Amino acid sequence: MEYTKTPKSVSPRQRKRKNLLTAWSFIAPNFIGFFIFTMIPVVFSFVLAFMNWDSFNPPTWAGFNNFIRMFQDETFKISFWNTIWYTIGTVPITMILSLFFAILLNQKIRGMAFFRTTIFFPYITSLVAVAVVWNMLFHPTLGPINQFLNFIGISNPPGWTSSSQWALPAIVIVSIWRNVGYYMILYLAGLQSIPPELYEAAEIDGANKWLQFTNITLPGLKPTTFFISIMATINSFKVFDLIQVMTNGGPGRATNVLVFDIYNEAFVNFKFGYASAIALVLFAIVLGVTIVQFRFQTKNK
Repeated sequence: MEYTKTPKSVSPRQRKRKNLLTAWSFIAPNFIGFFIFTMIPVVFSFVLAFMNWDSFNPPTWAGFNNFIRMFQDETFKISFWNTIWYTIGTVPITMILSLFFAILLNQKIRGMAFFRTTIFFPYITSLVAVAVVWNMLFHPTLGPINQFLNFIGISNPPGWTSSSQWALPAIVIVSIWRNVGYYMILYLAGLQSIPPELYEAAEIDGANKWLQFTNITLPGLKPTTFFISIMATINSFKVFDLIQVMTNGGPGRATNVLVFDIYNEAFVNFKFGYASAIALVLFAIVLGVTIVQFRFQTKNK
């Protein structure tokens, strides 16, 4: 007679431990990567902000000398204000245009998918290619933009990226053009989460489109608008690659921003301690702006 071995029952405790180990086996690589490639460099950068180090000689203690030097550095002041003006120029206009296109393309119109893709496409296009093409468009004499301005009667069009006065506005224009599509998608998701019954009830009550927009759409988009404002502000303070390719911080220091200043001090001048101090100040600025936005959002709930 053959006997079948009864499988050993697994206790709930063992099952829970097995599930926990399985879960950790999936998330541990991400935590390890974050700790090695993000956490350790961030902590090291915080410590390095109070030191002098050129990457060739041992670091020496500098105390607050890097910060004292920073607030006496004319390049840092120019970079700071350029970053502020870039943020003021890009964030509000980008959000307004993103909302406008989202509302427009949330309607049932012919070719809606094509238009959505067209507006979103610049965001996924290679930034280097975008910068090179826009540099050609902004050429002061041969560029199509200035040729068009000459055609409509403007005899002295802007010099754009070759002009210290117009270089930063040119960067702002390109940045808005590139990022509108991404934030438009986020607004579209927010619009589609608003129950259509609210609009139907408003129409029955005789509310026009503007009243529906101010009393239903805007309140319904508050969480989305808050998220977009946070992300757009942080990204504007981190701008680097577009400026690196289009103007390299010039002409002069007209488009020198904080991240570009950090790059120059660290990898051109090899002053890693001073660059870390600037990075620490940038972190404090972004953190402060984010806290203010969170408090404003909480107050207006």
